[in-house]
Amino acid sequence: MRLPQRGTAFDRGAEPRDRDQAIAVLRRAVELGVDHIDTAAFYFSATRSANELINSALSPYPDDLVITTKVGPGRTPQGEWLPLATPRELRGQVEENLRQLGRDHLDVANLRVSGLDDVSEHFAALVELQRAGLVRHLGLSNVKPHHLDQAQRIGPVVCVQNSYGLGHHLEQDEFLGICAERGVAFVPFFALAGANQEAGTSAENDEVTEIARARGASSAQIRLAWTLARGPHVLVIPGTGDPEHLRQNVEAGDIRLTPEELTRLDAAHLSGG
Repeated sequence: MRLPQRGTAFDRGAEPRDRDQAIAVLRRAVELGVDHIDTAAFYFSATRSANELINSALSPYPDDLVITTKVGPGRTPQGEWLPLATPRELRGQVEENLRQLGRDHLDVANLRVSGLDDVSEHFAALVELQRAGLVRHLGLSNVKPHHLDQAQRIGPVVCVQNSYGLGHHLEQDEFLGICAERGVAFVPFFALAGANQEAGTSAENDEVTEIARARGASSAQIRLAWTLARGPHVLVIPGTGDPEHLRQNVEAGDIRLTPEELTRLDAAHLSGG
């Protein structure tokens, strides 16, 4: 979501991302071994589309690259949000992603839930698209445990994508465990956000800072490493359009926190760090 412009992809006043830089970041990500890219047709700015950038940078796609997209929300060309798509409208959104990405199928389509208590009809519509060969795997985004229950009664769910990180959305701890028990990947977004911050922009937690300093790492890298340590079923999708941040994010995957460090960070997490 940070490829089309600087800041979040939903800030219409944000500065557009340099196109060449965005394409270079995508290509470098694959060179560094990244094989999971998260996107959506509604990630666009006035001058850039995340899906189009991905298509331009990476097509023809590597065989082992998984591109995960989201359906449900929609935006007008001017950037205004539309009501959540109806089950019948989901096919159009899937086909829009296919056109923009230049693919004949989506690796993973997540149903992004907003204000919907029962996802059954929407998920059933996606299962039909899966049977038609337009989608290989299905997931959920921005959901609660009962949404996962509803969806799994209809078809397999490969991942749950929710906002979560150190000191951020502690109520997700239990859900993370539920996903582990069911063999469902748990994929945090905003993993760099603390309880009272977005993307690490406010004062950093002392424990995070001390551990980062001792390891010669950044606080963001320690936050990512802690999130990954929550379980082998946990992935992270830190968004960036910056080559240096990309390098740091990838290197965070090699950090193995010690039991003592994890204990300290777990305490910081429970205190809202």
